[in-house]
Amino acid sequence: MSTLDELTAMMPPSSRDGGPPVPWEELEASWGVPFPSDYRAFIATYGAGAIEDYLVILEPEPWEAQRIGDGMSPETKNARKGWDVESTKAFSVVSPPVLIAWGVDASADILCWDASGAVPEEWPVLVWKRGSHEWRRHECGMVEFLRRTLQGELDSNPLGDAALWQKQRAKFLSTEEEDRLLDEGIDPWE
Repeated sequence: MSTLDELTAMMPPSSRDGGPPVPWEELEASWGVPFPSDYRAFIATYGAGAIEDYLVILEPEPWEAQRIGDGMSPETKNARKGWDVESTKAFSVVSPPVLIAWGVDASADILCWDASGAVPEEWPVLVWKRGSHEWRRHECGMVEFLRRTLQGELDSNPLGDAALWQKQRAKFLSTEEEDRLLDEGIDPWE
């Protein structure tokens, strides 16, 4: 069983159709790197959206996307600023990581890849816990990080709230499904 299969058993997608098609080649040209295959598979299976109305998995978008609010490009800029300010407390590094944000949560944490390496499948997850101004490195990919968080298999809760920690089963709603339910006057998280 793949890690994505394990995750979907714990957190079923909100749609059997998965996410909308993504122009990966265009996006990767914009960022200058390919995206990890587990993220691509997650987006194909789930689409962008939220887990337990707490953690938002960001929609893939061009690097310089002109967007107000949350988005992969603006959150990456926020993470890079946070690294510049806080990195001396977290790590002693010769050169800073190449951060790319893939998630944000209701605690204002930013979840990123360290895209410094040449092989995207080997990029670790870095989490900036804004409340404590702390960076934590996790030697796994995005899907494995989510699975380990839900199972409670990391050293400690990596996020600013226990909403997902050791949850075992979680609800995921794609952005489209959440919007559809809201338009129908239904609270999607009830």
